[in-house]
Amino acid sequence: MKKFSIVAVAAAALALTACEANVTEEGEMPSVDVDVAGDAGELPEIDIETADVEVGTEEVTVEVPDVDVKMPAEK
Repeated sequence: MKKFSIVAVAAAALALTACEANVTEEGEMPSVDVDVAGDAGELPEIDIETADVEVGTEEVTVEVPDVDVKMPAEK
């Protein structure tokens, strides 16, 4: 369980550092009047530039050692 937590934290850190976010328009808190309905407010606009990731496959030949197994003779 501890290893899973470490991997999860590392993956989250990598995901958070893999993009850049720039706020293009500031947000606004809603104005609220208790007696009357208030203004809904406005969320900020954000441009996000993510990292360019290229994924592919490559065929590789791996040499496997020849293993000879000699079983002991039955008595």
